[in-house]
Amino acid sequence: MQTFSLLDLAPVTEAETPAQALANAADLARHAERLGYHRYWLAEHHNMPGIASAATAVVIGHVAQATSTIRVGAGGIMLPNHAPLVVAEQFGTLDALHPGRIDLGLGRAPGTDGATTQALRRYHQSADAFPQDVVELISYLDDDEGKAPVRAVPGMGSHLPVWILGSSTFGAQLAAYLGLPYAFASHFAPQMLEPAIQAYREGFRPSERLDKPYFMMAAGLHAADTDEEARYHRSSQILSFARLRTGTPGRLSRPVENLADHVPASAIAGAEAALSVSATGGPDTVRRQLREIIDRYRPDELMLTGMMFDVDARKRSLEIGAEVLSDMKTPAMT
Repeated sequence: MQTFSLLDLAPVTEAETPAQALANAADLARHAERLGYHRYWLAEHHNMPGIASAATAVVIGHVAQATSTIRVGAGGIMLPNHAPLVVAEQFGTLDALHPGRIDLGLGRAPGTDGATTQALRRYHQSADAFPQDVVELISYLDDDEGKAPVRAVPGMGSHLPVWILGSSTFGAQLAAYLGLPYAFASHFAPQMLEPAIQAYREGFRPSERLDKPYFMMAAGLHAADTDEEARYHRSSQILSFARLRTGTPGRLSRPVENLADHVPASAIAGAEAALSVSATGGPDTVRRQLREIIDRYRPDELMLTGMMFDVDARKRSLEIGAEVLSDMKTPAMT
């Protein structure tokens, strides 16, 4: 592992407004920057009361303006919801405003439910065109030789870093074929993690953008000064995930002592399984669990994520994560 980063969803808690959640996002990014995190990414989700990052490009601009050195980007933009030219223009503009600091991660899922997908006014089969849309989008970011009938301005010639995101072998194979860096959503969908890693590394073809595979995986992090405190704070995410899976999404819940008093045991078990690639506990426990993840999957980069109700508790979690992972970094191979 060469470096570590942070994925955020700008969570809206039961005690906050979306405006407060967005202010927290900028504050958290500044905190991560001071701690040595390499990237701060936001994800596109729609029609979710507990997530304030729906207008992802706008929030990225907000966070980039509030920080100075950390890379800021999308993990990701759900490309079936958008025209590739519009995304190229948006991120070309972000890159022009914050040169050398913007990342563009692209996903194939809609990031929402079926009714909201319809409301986004993209055509039904847009996910099937994902590979072609990725190639089209990249063409808008490459150098222009004066022949293209359509250009992204800003964006043209920016060579903005583009990532493929995924939770299956589809994205891994596409990233390998196109010679792009790949990020796997193991923080909520770990089932296909190992086959995806294998497909990406074995199928990788060098490109003008990348000469060898670069694999990033996400892992949950809920760290605190004690194991008991960390499990308590993690209960907010378990509750929210379980409610999402049972069709009753809401704002990020307050932590609770006994999860079984609030959601069915089967929903808790499903959430625990989906969120199993994670580290929860005090510093020693988190160190052991993150070391096991890194040793098993050998990511080039580890992206941490973990929603907590209390902002100060989340900052402390990031501090512990940075302390632990700083000791595990290895120099980049040349």
